[in-house]
Amino acid sequence: MVTQRRGNPKVNGASAIEKKIKRGNAQRQASGWKWTAGSLLWCAALAVCVVALGWWYFTLDEDVTETLVSRRELLQQPKVFLVQCSEDYENYKRFPGCTPQSCGRAITDTVVTKEEALTLRQLAERGLSLGGSDGGASILDLHSGALSMGKQFVNIYKYSGDKIKDVFSKEDFELYRDVRSRIQRRIAETFGVDSSHMYLTKPTFFSRINSTEAKTAHDEYWHPHIDKVTYGSFDYTSLLYLSDYGSDFGGGRFIFMDASGNRTVEPRAGRVSFFSSGSENLHRVEKVTWGTRYAITVSFTCDPDHAIDNPTLP
Repeated sequence: MVTQRRGNPKVNGASAIEKKIKRGNAQRQASGWKWTAGSLLWCAALAVCVVALGWWYFTLDEDVTETLVSRRELLQQPKVFLVQCSEDYENYKRFPGCTPQSCGRAITDTVVTKEEALTLRQLAERGLSLGGSDGGASILDLHSGALSMGKQFVNIYKYSGDKIKDVFSKEDFELYRDVRSRIQRRIAETFGVDSSHMYLTKPTFFSRINSTEAKTAHDEYWHPHIDKVTYGSFDYTSLLYLSDYGSDFGGGRFIFMDASGNRTVEPRAGRVSFFSSGSENLHRVEKVTWGTRYAITVSFTCDPDHAIDNPTLP
């Protein structure tokens, strides 16, 4: 019995040691897991920071954007922002009394009424209902007849034939021509040039933009660009908005991309934004995130060789 009692402590002692070893191993494993989990959390936090910094870098323009005119404002007087003219115009023939000597951008709410803008929007809706792009951007050009159709364009006048008079009226075209003339005169007054030396040029068109995924390069309207470089003939560019930012659509603001930061114009039905077309006015349009944005791009040149006529109903 004694021997057995002396033997039991040894067995019990061995068991206690084994338990301590196991407990130690478990503690070390737990410690190792804690370190691994902590490292993973730290790495995850670092990754989040890197992604956040990357997002901040690539969307820096959104952080520094200055709103030149908000949608809620109703301008009783035009806002004019002068900038130094670029050298782009030196690469083209100059036309005294028209080629920009004073450059900048301006916004006005008194050239076109909201009611007129909505009438023009209805014109665009009727025309675009006959076609439309597979992507997010569709155009209708009353001058050439170009209409987005799937991934290509058709001539709406040939496509619709005699039925075109059920889509557009003589009054529609008269309003379009009148609005175009008013915009031309306001641009001339603002930049101190002779409106009779300015000519409508192509492309001049209605646009309808929504959040549908782009299918072709024509749908990728959001890329920064310079009108004078892209088209050559442009000397003055204007946009007449036919729908309201924040009410009819989200995103879709017009952004001037300056060296000191980005400056936006928030669309409002009846608002006209216009600017000299050189690289002093590098710009882009935000992607439309919801709803539908309607506008008219009206372009002017000083070169009569690039002039186009007012559209007429066939």
